[in-house]
Amino acid sequence: MLTKRQQELLDFLRRYHADTGLMPSTREIQSHFGFASQTAAVSHLRALEKKGVIQRVAGQARALVFPEELERDEIVDIPIYGHIAAGMAADAEQDQDGCLSIDITSLGIPRNAKTFALRVRGDSMIDAHILSGDCVVLEHREPRNGDVVAALIDGETTLKRYVMKRGKPYLKAENEMYPDLVPARELVVQGVMVALLRQGEGKVA
Repeated sequence: MLTKRQQELLDFLRRYHADTGLMPSTREIQSHFGFASQTAAVSHLRALEKKGVIQRVAGQARALVFPEELERDEIVDIPIYGHIAAGMAADAEQDQDGCLSIDITSLGIPRNAKTFALRVRGDSMIDAHILSGDCVVLEHREPRNGDVVAALIDGETTLKRYVMKRGKPYLKAENEMYPDLVPARELVVQGVMVALLRQGEGKVA
């Protein structure tokens, strides 16, 4: 149970952190609350720490964190390598086009997984709820039957469902207007889709 002053200080810490991404210094806390000295600010911080609502991080300036932050899922940045056709196959774009921040813990992606992202262009996967403008997150691994994959088929790259039939793979669209793609020479899976980010939603689906 916090005292009124302790709750006020905790609220101030949260607001300051939300606005600046930092924790206030003890001098700023002293000034905000009109404490007689920085020692008084330190004493209040220690009381909050003792009650478990903030924690100190050794060896860092303004080293206070909220316990829930220590329990947050792990966020990592992965490269975006241009666009991929969700239509007829097209030449791949492999230049990095920024980064995408994803929560690998909630997605069940191992920390050491090799992941990347591509922006979708086309409507051949709309029945799988993958729309033009979406960003797909892919992992470098062997595909399983039914996975959505980015694949190189006869020299061109496309996003389709990977299907194995009678020991032979082909690519299937999720739109009846598009034909199946059967490789004449080669079919190389470049990545397996593990997540989808819809523009404007701000979250991985």
